[in-house]
Amino acid sequence: MSLSIGIVGLPNVGKSTLFNALTKNKAPSSNYPFCTIDPNIGIVSVPDKRLAKLAKISCPEKVIPTTIEFIDIAGLVKGAHKGEGLGNKFLSHIRECDAICEVVRNFEDDNITHVSGKVDPESDKETINLELIFADMETIEKRLASIGREARSQDKDAIAMQNLLNKLKPHLEQGHAVRNLEFSQEEKILIKELNLLSIKPIIYVLNCNDSSKIIEKNWDGKVLVLNAKLGADISELPESEQGEYIRELGLDQSDLDKLIHASYELLDLITYFTTGPKETRAWTIKRNTLAPQAASKIHTDFEAGFIRAEVIKWEDFVRSGGEAKTRARGLLRIEGKNYIMQDGDVCHFLVEK
Repeated sequence: MSLSIGIVGLPNVGKSTLFNALTKNKAPSSNYPFCTIDPNIGIVSVPDKRLAKLAKISCPEKVIPTTIEFIDIAGLVKGAHKGEGLGNKFLSHIRECDAICEVVRNFEDDNITHVSGKVDPESDKETINLELIFADMETIEKRLASIGREARSQDKDAIAMQNLLNKLKPHLEQGHAVRNLEFSQEEKILIKELNLLSIKPIIYVLNCNDSSKIIEKNWDGKVLVLNAKLGADISELPESEQGEYIRELGLDQSDLDKLIHASYELLDLITYFTTGPKETRAWTIKRNTLAPQAASKIHTDFEAGFIRAEVIKWEDFVRSGGEAKTRARGLLRIEGKNYIMQDGDVCHFLVEK
């Protein structure tokens, strides 16, 4: 499943440092604006302790975690919607992402220039969000100008779109993101073709250091307080030492793992598992996915040929000591085409050959 999170922010806020820490890549992260021009793309494994517990029982040849894609996008500046800086390119890269991770600087460092001359998280957040809103306003205004004739001819689809545009326009003009509006099912279908920026789900990373003053932020998305530089330093350690160092800091998991999990939840994703002697694997699906569509993640033919699913809760699989013992205890369920997959399901799909 190629779902992606775009890492955005003003220049020199720590986007590429965070990206490097997440992906263990070496994307440039120098002290000057637009160090990142073409987006860097990294595939990140989603940490999941359940996978290791299942693998311990199945003893597979391979263990394959599920993944999420992060994209490090060029720094945005005020006026990006008018093409300032790398504005047009920046905005086009955001359009291709499914969700946004907005990095906001909350640390002082004389060696790292702030484009506005001072550290002000609230102002930085507003600058970026307003640029997305301005870009959406241009989209709405262009579409309103072109759809009028069709609506006057009583075309039902055109009238519905015009009504939606007239609902969006005043909301955007007041400086509000589209994600904060409620929509009917019909509107949700129509709005997809507009490909708006401020409708995308968002998570804010307040990038701090040890001396940062942290004030609770009531923003329109989850706020994570992270130290991207510390995360990057930890990621440089051998994997065998990372866990011990994190525990020494008094944490149960790293800030980066928290961000990966939060990003996964932001996209409304869940995980199901398949396990056996060949492979123990985590699979990514959207919440409320039906069993046949979940099976299609393994092979596209599985959806059409779906007969039934044998489903075990992962906890029951682990406690029982494997599929055979779980089946013997009556904890394996047979589910049909209308079964809604649950996070942590261990599945075996039966399909027509």
